[in-house]
Amino acid sequence: MKRAAGMAGMLLIGACAAAPADPLEGIPEAGAGKCDAARAQALIGRTATTELGGEALRLTGAKALRWIQPGTMVTMDFRTDRLNIELDAQNRVTKIRCG
Repeated sequence: MKRAAGMAGMLLIGACAAAPADPLEGIPEAGAGKCDAARAQALIGRTATTELGGEALRLTGAKALRWIQPGTMVTMDFRTDRLNIELDAQNRVTKIRCG
C-alpha cells in the first residue's frame, strides 16, 4: 500500500515538472508507416528545426516523430512507425533511430 501511495505521489510531481521546449511543436504526423532511420543519418549534427523534423519524416517514411532532449524520460515501447531524434544541450541532432 505504501508503495502504491509513493508511486502516485511521484506521478503527481512528474506531472507538475515543466517540459522542455519543443522546437518542433506543431509538426503533423507524416509518412506512410515503417521507419527507415538509415536514410536520415546525414541530418546528424544539424540544429533541430521544424524544417529538419519534416525532412526527417519525409526521408525515413515514419508516421510519428519524437524529439528526445538530454535527461528526458521516454517510454520503452517500440513502434515501427516512429522516428526518434536525440538532441544535445545545444539542440543539435546526436542520434536518429526508429522505435
